[in-house]
Amino acid sequence: MQMFKRFGLFIGINLLVMMTLMFIVNIFGLQPTLTASGYDLGKLAAFCLVWGMGGAFISLMLSKVMAKWSMGVKIINPQSTDSREREMLDMVYRYARSAGLSKMPEVGIYESPEVNAFATGPSKSNSLVAVSSGLLQTMDKRSVEGVIAHEVAHIANGDMVTMALLQGVMNAFVMALARLIAFAISNFLKGNDDREGAGLGPIAYMFTVMALEMVFMVLGSIVIMWFSRQREFRADQGGAKYAGRDAMVSALKSLQQMSERNFQVAAQTEPKPAFASMKISSTKKAGLSGLFRTHPTLEERIMRLERGL
Repeated sequence: MQMFKRFGLFIGINLLVMMTLMFIVNIFGLQPTLTASGYDLGKLAAFCLVWGMGGAFISLMLSKVMAKWSMGVKIINPQSTDSREREMLDMVYRYARSAGLSKMPEVGIYESPEVNAFATGPSKSNSLVAVSSGLLQTMDKRSVEGVIAHEVAHIANGDMVTMALLQGVMNAFVMALARLIAFAISNFLKGNDDREGAGLGPIAYMFTVMALEMVFMVLGSIVIMWFSRQREFRADQGGAKYAGRDAMVSALKSLQQMSERNFQVAAQTEPKPAFASMKISSTKKAGLSGLFRTHPTLEERIMRLERGL
């Protein structure tokens, strides 16, 4: 049931985003027209920016709501007297104040055997920190403090907005480059043939654009994933600043010890790709697949903290 709920939410949100962006493009007349002399570069740039940046930022604005619905996050009432909930609130609020946040994040817990936590939200003043029940049940207090401090550091660093901006720019660049290269290929095939339909026909042109977009998105994701890993290192440093280096190292070492033991459970409960960036650590190993990791390996993170890098 939870899988169908996530899938339905994913489809519904994407349809909403597409309809919104199509309305914006049509109402402002931004649809680029391909003529024999090429694209109107101004319209092409505007079209690609609306689709690229618009999709990324609509997703960002809905990120907190999507996380709550899809992960089943129970938001803790700030007035709660439950000892476990009170401890979580105090921990998050303490580190949020240390990070200089003007508004406290919402704090939530969701039921899952997976050892995980995440921070999300459209801005520093509208954010959420959530932890799994599995994390609270398996980690000691010092390690939990390190995890919470790390997630608060993500909020303080503005990582959600930064990654959305980067993804939007990359989306726009990919869309524009794919269309310009497809036009160049069509002109090359056309040569001196001025007959109508020479070069790539409309259908072949469309499939060429789609193929180029897929190739460039894969290449672009390498850049985005590299940047994501750098943000994780920075969040580790923030976590060490707020909770202490020992707490941050303890959290990472606890994850390292549990990673192999919980691998099968984690594989069965892996979140949807849209929420992959929320995971505390990456299960992917080094090598070619390492280029597509959202998180550095735990070994790298521990080494950097212990060496004060």
